[in-house]
Amino acid sequence: MRSLFRSSTALFGAALLAGCATPSTPQQATGKPWDIRAVVLTTYEIGQDSGDRAGEFQPWVEGEKLSEKVAFPAGVHDIYTDPAHHILYVVTGTTLSPAASSVMALGFDPRFDLSKAYWVVSAISGFDQQVASVGSVSWADYVVSDISKYIDPREAPKSWPYGYYMITAEKPNQYITSGSDSPDGSIDHAMSYKLNPALVKWAYDLTKDLALEDSPALQAERKRRVTKAAKQMPSVVVGGDFAADAFWHGKIMTQYARDWVKMLTQNQSQFVESNMEDAGIMEAMKRLTHAGRADINRVLISRSASNYTEQAPGQTAVQSANDTFSGEAQALENGYRVAAKVLHEIVDNWPRFENGVQ
Repeated sequence: MRSLFRSSTALFGAALLAGCATPSTPQQATGKPWDIRAVVLTTYEIGQDSGDRAGEFQPWVEGEKLSEKVAFPAGVHDIYTDPAHHILYVVTGTTLSPAASSVMALGFDPRFDLSKAYWVVSAISGFDQQVASVGSVSWADYVVSDISKYIDPREAPKSWPYGYYMITAEKPNQYITSGSDSPDGSIDHAMSYKLNPALVKWAYDLTKDLALEDSPALQAERKRRVTKAAKQMPSVVVGGDFAADAFWHGKIMTQYARDWVKMLTQNQSQFVESNMEDAGIMEAMKRLTHAGRADINRVLISRSASNYTEQAPGQTAVQSANDTFSGEAQALENGYRVAAKVLHEIVDNWPRFENGVQ
């Protein structure tokens, strides 16, 4: 889900109602778990799974010609699967907690053996206009969470650029990892997650030259922007993923995101995309890995740009936040196109990937 997202509560409710529908096929009988080789995670669907305005899930249902459903009572939507029962297609629900809960529920579902599965998040987001244009797709190298202290800027020192700072710090842009918000240091907040560099590089190299869809709407948006990156055609990039429960927007908050990602990755990544799920997904994957149920080193996150995280010249932040998203349709298509390329390369060549990317 993009950070700029209208009526996320309504969409989450729609996904929940869809998940209550009766699956078209019964759940598999209790017995040997399915050998799952890949899991596709999307975060929302708007209406039906096909034939109407698309959310993140619909391009997969239609593009992969999916029809077989499996009930997922602990989730928000039925799971779809391929005829060989090697791939699961999932709607997690939007925002950090629902996404994390869905992944945890799936990870402990005894019907599925996920120990060697690759996980591909395929979703849309807001992009930094200094990095890539709307319609582009990014492979995340790091996911950074939003756990922080916050002071309303009206009560903060005038020298502060914004009110957010690390729980272990005393002011913005101060990186301190010692100590915590409990006297005995018992609370450990995961602030950043590094994805498997070899896997990310492989996915990027495989998809960097894919032709991405353009449109008159994207061309018009490029004309409104002044940064070099925002004026380019849609492309595939690699960069930092900032996941926050806050629905944020604007120049000031975008600069905060740039500083935050740079600081928490210790200059190893730069902010590219904002969203509201991925830190929850990565925390769930970390715990599932500790439990021997999944492998966090097999996670890929593909986010496509439906919008920017800050306003165009002549706009206010509020106007931009409430504007329509010019790149939504192309972001959905391009996101599917890029992630599906990786998915099929893995599943169709399983002997090569079963034991990891070499």
